[in-house]
Amino acid sequence: MSAPEPVAIESLLVFDERGLVPCVVQDWRTGEVLMLAYMNRAALDRTYATGELHLWSRSREELWHKGATSGNTQAVRALRVDCDGDALLALVDPAGPACHTGERTCFYRDESAADGGRQDSAAYDDSAPYECLPALERTLQERAKERPEGSYTVELLDDPPRIGEKVMEEAEEVARAAREESDERVDEEAADLLYHLLVLLHSRGRALSDAERVLGERRR
Repeated sequence: MSAPEPVAIESLLVFDERGLVPCVVQDWRTGEVLMLAYMNRAALDRTYATGELHLWSRSREELWHKGATSGNTQAVRALRVDCDGDALLALVDPAGPACHTGERTCFYRDESAADGGRQDSAAYDDSAPYECLPALERTLQERAKERPEGSYTVELLDDPPRIGEKVMEEAEEVARAAREESDERVDEEAADLLYHLLVLLHSRGRALSDAERVLGERRR
């Protein structure tokens, strides 16, 4: 039996009376929600034709190539339609900040910033769990670039053998905590291991997403 023909995304969508459908934009690698915008058929066609996100600006009433002016384009890795067909999800590789303010994501404020102040989502006390590792990876990149004096991360990056030794040391401490200590200690030691593992990956020019890709392939 031959494989079924793929169904065109457009045939699944239900555009509103203005010919628009909301599009949630999500980072392909980290899962972070970057922005909410709108698409029409022309924007969808241009997205497919170019591989970069095109949207419809409701304020300007014109087609909008995301990042055409700023350079912060978004390469589209996948498009998904919700169960009712009235919303679209774009999974993208962003070339820079998604928000016109310069913030990584348009959703950088929470109720603590309701007075109009700005608050970086990476600094929230109640950060969602999935935000922690991507934020840590960005911090490691900043440390490697800026090389602040007294940085433990910089010390490790300057001594690659030590990074490997620390990963082995922290792995043993996690195992020992699992055998002998409290759940809280297991969590703390696991956090130490994850930090040192990310430093090791960064020292080799790798990212957590590279390991995640391998896991995804193994699951197939």
